[in-house]
Amino acid sequence: MNKTIATALTAAFVAGVSSTTFAAANPFSDIPAGHWALRSVEKLAAEGVVEGYGDGTYRGDRNITRYEMAQMVAKAMAKNPTGASKAELDRLAAEFRDELDALGVRVSELEKYSDKVIWNGKIEYTYENVRTDPAKTGHKKKSTSNGYIFRFEPKAEVNDHWTVNARIDAEGDMKNDETTNFGLKRAWAEGDYDKLNIKIGKFEFYPEGEFGLLWDSEISGASVDYGSKWKFNVTGGRIAADGVGGGVWGENLSEDDPSTVIGVRVDYDQGDKGFFGGAGWYSIKDDDFKNAVVEDDAGEEVTVPNYSYSKNGKTDKANIWTVNLGYKFTELLSVRGAYAQNTKADYEDKSWHAELSYGDYDDASEKGQWNVYAGYRKYGTNVSFLPTEDDTLRGTRGFVVGAAWAPFKNIGFLAKYFNGKYNTAANGGHGKAEKIFGRVEFFF
Repeated sequence: MNKTIATALTAAFVAGVSSTTFAAANPFSDIPAGHWALRSVEKLAAEGVVEGYGDGTYRGDRNITRYEMAQMVAKAMAKNPTGASKAELDRLAAEFRDELDALGVRVSELEKYSDKVIWNGKIEYTYENVRTDPAKTGHKKKSTSNGYIFRFEPKAEVNDHWTVNARIDAEGDMKNDETTNFGLKRAWAEGDYDKLNIKIGKFEFYPEGEFGLLWDSEISGASVDYGSKWKFNVTGGRIAADGVGGGVWGENLSEDDPSTVIGVRVDYDQGDKGFFGGAGWYSIKDDDFKNAVVEDDAGEEVTVPNYSYSKNGKTDKANIWTVNLGYKFTELLSVRGAYAQNTKADYEDKSWHAELSYGDYDDASEKGQWNVYAGYRKYGTNVSFLPTEDDTLRGTRGFVVGAAWAPFKNIGFLAKYFNGKYNTAANGGHGKAEKIFGRVEFFF
């Protein structure tokens, strides 16, 4: 057995000993609880690469010393992980090189602070079959789509608290054999200071408490979160011009005026069991609520009031308040619901949904994850401007069921079905709507 292997095995043995033995003699600085390295260790712990302390706990709720962290890294290195786990571990090894050297684990081939960029991503194939009959004519309009997204999500460390992040997508239409070039969808800087989280740039806009009732999109601006069980959030920015518009059928959207959005939220979550819920308020300003651009008999564009949003057609604002409440019976079984109303709209001004869910499917990070759910949704068009529409259509209400399963690690299958009707009696009736959704996704 050569010296390198011997020192590595020795370090792995030492790291398995209770950390309190080393803490007393630790000469290094503490690592804040919000440090990126702690999140990396949590991710590796979930994959079984890092085992934490000798008693099987991680203790992520307190500061940890650099020496203790190095012990965990050394023990994980002895397992010789591969793929994404190895890339994550290499980054940690570069950060804690000096401490690992002190333990006798040689990482001389690594440059200090090298591999600062972590690349994650996925490719997803999606099939949708939509059948609608808004006017209740008895003849459903059918449409299908069959496409994919190839996504990169790089993340780079700036310092102990700040990272820069991005999402880069290329899309393909398998039905028509059409593709797009890679495009930058999101780009933001994120600061994490224990209970305080800051985002600046173009980032995801998805308030988790409402689980997609209002927003599942991007916003260009800033967001501040503070708290743990009780969490307070303020978000403000602009949303692309094709994102928000008044009117049930969405035909009057302007092409050059993004919407201004300000949101304030408070949410509470007990953890793995018990109640969770919250409330929010959003203010939106967009001329599309007030105006519609149409062509007159001479072919000239004229502006007329948008009477499908408000009775007087004069307001350019939306004020939306929301409430949500749920209960976790176990880590697998939960029930939740959310309600929202736009006080500035006179039509399609309410949205709500309720859902019963059982299972643990998240991102297919482990083989065997699965989930089933059933619920009811109502998406008012002048409230749910950018909702999660995987299993429902805007301007409709009805029942939905779905399931997800990961037959292999990092590979997931999703299936969803919606059956309902339109909210508004357009052209003489509340016509029917139906949607079938299927997806297979590969994470890397």
